[in-house]
Amino acid sequence: MSDPSTALPSDPRRLPDTGGRPRVVIIGGGPGGYEAALTAARHGAETLLVEERGIGGAAVLTDVVPSKTLIATADVLDQVAGSQQLGIRDADTGSAPTAHTLNVDLAAVNQRVRELAAAQSSDIRTSLEEAGVQIIEGRGRLDGPDRIEVLDPAGQRIAQHEAEVILLAVGARPRELDSAPCDGERILNWTQLYALDCLPAHLIVVGSGVTGAEFASAYRALGSEVTLVSSREKVLPGSDADAADVLEDAFARRGVTVRSRSRAATARRSEEGVVVTLTSGEEITGSHVLMALGGIPWTSDLGLWTAGVRVQDSGHIETDRVSRTSVRGIYAAGDCTGVYPLASVAAMQGRIAMHHALGDAVSPLIATQVCSAIFTSPEIAVVGVSEQEVLDGEAAGEVLVLGLDTNPRAKMQGITEGFVKLIVRPGSHTVVGAVVVAPRASELILPYTLAVAHRLTAEQVAGTFTIYPSLTGSLAEVARQRVLDVEA
Repeated sequence: MSDPSTALPSDPRRLPDTGGRPRVVIIGGGPGGYEAALTAARHGAETLLVEERGIGGAAVLTDVVPSKTLIATADVLDQVAGSQQLGIRDADTGSAPTAHTLNVDLAAVNQRVRELAAAQSSDIRTSLEEAGVQIIEGRGRLDGPDRIEVLDPAGQRIAQHEAEVILLAVGARPRELDSAPCDGERILNWTQLYALDCLPAHLIVVGSGVTGAEFASAYRALGSEVTLVSSREKVLPGSDADAADVLEDAFARRGVTVRSRSRAATARRSEEGVVVTLTSGEEITGSHVLMALGGIPWTSDLGLWTAGVRVQDSGHIETDRVSRTSVRGIYAAGDCTGVYPLASVAAMQGRIAMHHALGDAVSPLIATQVCSAIFTSPEIAVVGVSEQEVLDGEAAGEVLVLGLDTNPRAKMQGITEGFVKLIVRPGSHTVVGAVVVAPRASELILPYTLAVAHRLTAEQVAGTFTIYPSLTGSLAEVARQRVLDVEA
């Protein structure tokens, strides 16, 4: 992400003073695209949205919504697995229920996943149509700095549109290995999991980043044997080290096999399933393999060179903090920019782009205010400055940590894993970062996100009322460590 004051134009393309509405054309109907379209339409712009794979994009149809729906089912089974200590017994046998004594109908689970994704896509389409957005089905690409063309599946041009403002929000596709081509049956990428009718007996997950960790956690809870192949020493490389430790402990307790410092060289089908060969020559056999190796932006055939849009070596479109590209009037948002692979960030980028292009005052994207979550069990949520940045001297901060083992609500619910971590500025005690590891950490991180965004102090967080008993009580309690240290 470039500095807007140096690398990119200082103002957007001037909109023609014709007395009519400016035309905005958006390529891509994912969160970056549809949020931009809604914003532009509400500003009175003539708005066209071009999408070839379905409204909502990968986030709604094949990624975020489906995966989190699947994980919601896994969460129920995970709660059942931990119910023994709560005194729950099977009515017939008197023994403690476990997730593995229940039958998972994966065909029904995946049918629900697909139906919810389709319903969400339909809801978004309705919102766009009600806002006056014209939806065009087809593949959009640039045909110069102020014009786009729409192609049919055969690659033939079916329409051409000029625009004062263009937004590129084409997303990314799963990365695959040439030596492990995905077939949608045994060797899978994350978009293909929802066609499975039977639970994998043994799922090998290649890749220990967010996607790999989430699916490893979910499928183990559903009842699959899971082996996670990680090229790093720890899972979740680049994440909070303490959070990664908690997740690895949870994996060990739940029976997930983690093969650290291992890299997959090939994956092939066998008579009974799949064989993954590591670069060491060792072979791992399983019923299915999930290739969770990150994403590649859909920019190779977007016509970027015809318009002069600068692209990074990775294929990501270069943008500044208000989503401008190197060409005046052309903006970009979402995974194709490589800023953060988060639906929430894509949506914010799209809204910022339209506010800027249509003349509104706008606040640029501030990286330290971006919150994100990993939907494993337990969940991990973070915002702002990390502890590693403090340790590396990249940011000044004091780190406060409190385990959930002392939290009364956690004890009542049988929660034994997790912690809250607060990072504050020395002297002022301004909250600059936080980590929450807990069930529903994705919900619990919001107070800390507000604290970072509005520069609240540890004292202000500590002095805020919380419910007793609640997990949020620990959010304030950890801040009191700083208050008590000052008073002492």
